[in-house]
Amino acid sequence: MKWKTLIIPIIIAAIAVYSSAYIIDETEQVIITQFGRVIGKPKSEPGLYFKIPIIQNANFFPKNLLAWDGDEGQVPTLDKTFLYVDAFARWKIVDPLKFFQTVNNITGALARLDDIIDPAVRNFVTSYPLIETVRNSNRVLEKLAVEVENTMQEELLAKITTGRAAITRGIMAQAQPKLADFGIELVDVQIKRLNYVEEVRKSVYARMIAERNQMAQKFRSEGEGEARSIEGNRDKELKRITSEAYRIAQEKMGKADAEATMIYAKAYGRDPEFYSFVKSLGVYEKTMDKETALVLSTDSDFLKYFKSYMDKSPVRRGDLPQ
Repeated sequence: MKWKTLIIPIIIAAIAVYSSAYIIDETEQVIITQFGRVIGKPKSEPGLYFKIPIIQNANFFPKNLLAWDGDEGQVPTLDKTFLYVDAFARWKIVDPLKFFQTVNNITGALARLDDIIDPAVRNFVTSYPLIETVRNSNRVLEKLAVEVENTMQEELLAKITTGRAAITRGIMAQAQPKLADFGIELVDVQIKRLNYVEEVRKSVYARMIAERNQMAQKFRSEGEGEARSIEGNRDKELKRITSEAYRIAQEKMGKADAEATMIYAKAYGRDPEFYSFVKSLGVYEKTMDKETALVLSTDSDFLKYFKSYMDKSPVRRGDLPQ
């Protein structure tokens, strides 16, 4: 009976201990409030802590980096080019007491970040030309239109005097003092994306197409010029080879004719009459056939062998070989 009477106090004590204990890990910091008022100093060291149950409440806040993602908005640059600008930031709670007293929670803090960072981004984007927001330096772009010369790049790109990194640092410098009043430290701000509005995008695409067509025409012209040069060299080489071959052929033909003439001369020297007879027969064969009719004098040297043959052979004219 005595044991049963102790159960209820033990249970109540256990519930009281459980509800009064709380644990802080490495990523948290806590403020204790009593009836809405802050009690004591913020606790940021990890460990086991206790509070008065029911009366006191532990308010946990993150100690690590938090993200802010701005709304994409249409912003005009200094050179009147309208852009969609999308920025993001990283922030953290450095004074949980001030944070709790001003914005109370993460949702309220994000609303304050929207009110402070978005105008800062807009102010700096509108204060500089488009090229300043896009680029960081005057470094020559290696892949700007494949094989474009540096002189052409200088014409396409204006000189950078501030650059995107300096602009984002300016945004942080403008926003941080206003956020310090809420116990917030702005760690970093970056522009996530820049994009032209639809009307500007069409004109930019048209200009890009015109530039690429111009460069393509340049490459085609250079290719055609190189092709003409190759064809000219080919024709020149072909003529040289043909001339050389003709020269060699003529030399060989000359040598052959000379050798043939020498052979004819030797044969003619051995028996001039036989040589003359053979040559005359060759001429007869080329100039006369069965349809040929000649009217020549009997004293003509052209038919002397016919005349000699007919003088020695008493045959009729019709029996002569054709």
